[in-house]
Amino acid sequence: MNKERLLATFLDLVQIDSVSYYEAAVAAYCKQALEQAGCAVWVDETQAATGSNTGNVIATLPGTRPGKLYLSAHLDTVVPGEGIRPVIIDGVVRPEGPTILGADDKAGVAAIIELVRSLAEADEPHPEIGVLFSVCEEIGLLGSLALDSRGFDGEPCLVLDGDGKPGVVAVGAPFHFKFTAAFTGKAAHAGIEPEKGISAIALAAEAVCNMELGRLDEHTTVNVGSISGGSADNIVPGSCTLTGEFRVMEKDKAVQVQAQLESALQGATTCLGGEVTTTWIMNYAGYSVAEEDPLVQLVLEQARQLGLETETMLSGGGSDANIYTAEGLKALVLGTGMSGVHGLGEHLAVSDLEDLALLVISVAYAFEQ
Repeated sequence: MNKERLLATFLDLVQIDSVSYYEAAVAAYCKQALEQAGCAVWVDETQAATGSNTGNVIATLPGTRPGKLYLSAHLDTVVPGEGIRPVIIDGVVRPEGPTILGADDKAGVAAIIELVRSLAEADEPHPEIGVLFSVCEEIGLLGSLALDSRGFDGEPCLVLDGDGKPGVVAVGAPFHFKFTAAFTGKAAHAGIEPEKGISAIALAAEAVCNMELGRLDEHTTVNVGSISGGSADNIVPGSCTLTGEFRVMEKDKAVQVQAQLESALQGATTCLGGEVTTTWIMNYAGYSVAEEDPLVQLVLEQARQLGLETETMLSGGGSDANIYTAEGLKALVLGTGMSGVHGLGEHLAVSDLEDLALLVISVAYAFEQ
């Protein structure tokens, strides 16, 4: 591995603006870097499905022995992600101005590019490497959802987009459900005849008061994210919309949580009148991989050999790994060392970036399918 090249690649990447929907410039950079390393590279035609100004970047490095290993990261960043200027202070990369750093997920992108370069340069057998660089991950996993997955057949996939330092492996993530509840009350003049009205906002408030919110157990969370309704202070509001989400590790649990929420929503109308119509959507499926799985053990063993502290965990959030698992890959999310993500304090230790790249290179060489 070339540490100087790895760091230079990362610094290049974070200085290329690529907030969600506008990833074309960074996609072009990655395409050129992968092609120069010997990959067959193409950009898929998913712009219409995602709204991005480019498609997902997909690449293949031919193997010199049997087996195929996928690696994935996403190209987009959250805002404020324009005009990023990184500085290195005491071995830590930070943004110089009032922006994010973009280590989420350009740390993963840089490590994968260095992996491909290192394998291509070395005279050692390695499996075929598949690279999946998605767009619009930060706004609902849109790129991976739109990706053509017809070629997937149970291959392992390491998604470099996790919390924690290299050596941390997320072996599962939750099912994610969203709901929208549309309350219909009865409008009336708030000063002349309020008793003739049914406040849709009061209905929503009653429902929320009877919901169990927050962390229900170790792996189950429920949240109400917004309430909107009404038109003027002198009108009893006739309509109101409430939105929320819940996350569960097991799909059977989802039935129970949905029933509890529906009971609170319908109970408000029983108590106060009016009506409610609820729409439920599974945003993405959850996944879990047993800790004893050979892929998990391979990653942990290679991390230990590099002197890294190891840990397996269940994530509370979703990632492209959720989508890839549902589409036929065996995906794990690896800790990258990125810290303070989605905020102005985002930073990344250079040593963590190096450990991440070393880890995936070691896994690639040790991988046997």
